[in-house]
Amino acid sequence: MPPARPDQWISTFLDAQAAEMGASRNTLLAYGRDLKDFVGWLERVKLDIDTVGRDGIEDYLIDCDAQGLSKATRARRLSAVKQLFRFAFEEGWRMNNPAIQVRGPGRDKRLPKTLDVVEVDRLLNAARMTGRSQADRLRNTCLMELLYATGMRVSELVSLPDSTARGDPRMLLVRGKGGKERMVPLSPPARDALAAWLTVRDEIDEERQTKGHLPSRFLFPSRSKEGHLTRHRFYLLIKELAVTGGVSPDTVTPHTLRHAFATHLLANGADLRAIQTLLGHADVATTEIYTHVLDARLNELVLEHHPLAKTEQDDT
Repeated sequence: MPPARPDQWISTFLDAQAAEMGASRNTLLAYGRDLKDFVGWLERVKLDIDTVGRDGIEDYLIDCDAQGLSKATRARRLSAVKQLFRFAFEEGWRMNNPAIQVRGPGRDKRLPKTLDVVEVDRLLNAARMTGRSQADRLRNTCLMELLYATGMRVSELVSLPDSTARGDPRMLLVRGKGGKERMVPLSPPARDALAAWLTVRDEIDEERQTKGHLPSRFLFPSRSKEGHLTRHRFYLLIKELAVTGGVSPDTVTPHTLRHAFATHLLANGADLRAIQTLLGHADVATTEIYTHVLDARLNELVLEHHPLAKTEQDDT
């Protein structure tokens, strides 16, 4: 028997995603928001989740378009709806899957923003100077060096367990999306920054234990409810580093460092499959976007610096 209420459909689906697919907390929150919006729309137009058909789902997408939502947002919402109805069909809640033939709006193919080597160097130098204390500066330096050296996602970085960083490692074990693990190598500067931060981190942790606090299991502990530095706090920090380093804050996010890691490797001859493995991409097609980023960057450099290109621009 299907759940009696739409919110129970959503909660059961999310529980299954967490248990069977290993979906992260952020993924579950995103699914929950999108499906809550869909269910709210069904209620407004007086449709039931257990009988709505393909036409109803397509009408929902039309409503999303009328609200001015981007293609990416509409595609994401349809993806959540499709997965919910596939789950409902597999569980026997419905005799059919009304979303299976619904076509999405597609996504605008925009190249990810990245940074050049000079801009990354400025951010790394800014990290060494930014912070209220020496401990803050060492932590900030370690965060930035690890991020650029490994191309980790910000959620992977801030939640690193301290155990993975012990013993002057040449590589780190990273737990990515869906609980999948991968090994990422550390550069010498990243290893030095890690060793320096660990020394101070352990001193701080020992001092907190003398005051009755439990030891932290995270490399970057904090007083947040998660127990580690939050993604939001790191986002604000990297914007601060951009201002200090003279890099436009509009172009800098934790993810642009991940893009920089990939494009700089590719520019220096790294194999696309190797970059795919380091980034934790399930499909090499996702990694191939960086070849387009590199092509666009090279084209930009030619237009900016080639003397014939300058002459043509001057003539127009």
